Amino acid sequence: MGAVGRGSAIMVALVLCLMVVEMADAATYTVGDAAGWTFNTVGWPRGKRFRAGDTLVFSYNPRAHNVVAVNRGGYDSCRTPAGAKVYRSGKDQIRLVRGQNYFICNFPGHCESGMKIAVNAV
Repeated sequence: MGAVGRGSAIMVALVLCLMVVEMADAATYTVGDAAGWTFNTVGWPRGKRFRAGDTLVFSYNPRAHNVVAVNRGGYDSCRTPAGAKVYRSGKDQIRLVRGQNYFICNFPGHCESGMKIAVNAV
């Protein structure tokens, strides 16, 4: 293997190591803690420090609720924007991206009853 080949192999190995370290630092949070994803969850993120790559686990009864990843407008208005991702499993795991992440339940009246969260991931 030539010097260029060894250099490329070392670079690939370094990038893979950094990816593993970053993933190892990622945390998993259960939204709403023991109560799960339910009404009045809007304050749940307060006091927590989230990072890009962390996972939120939404635990709920899928016959009664869902999780919708929305933008700021959808969060503020409790409306589902066109093309929004809707989760329905009752045990959804969603990885946070850097910046603001917004989630609502779009069952009638649920978001308006505090079933929404805004999470800032650094």
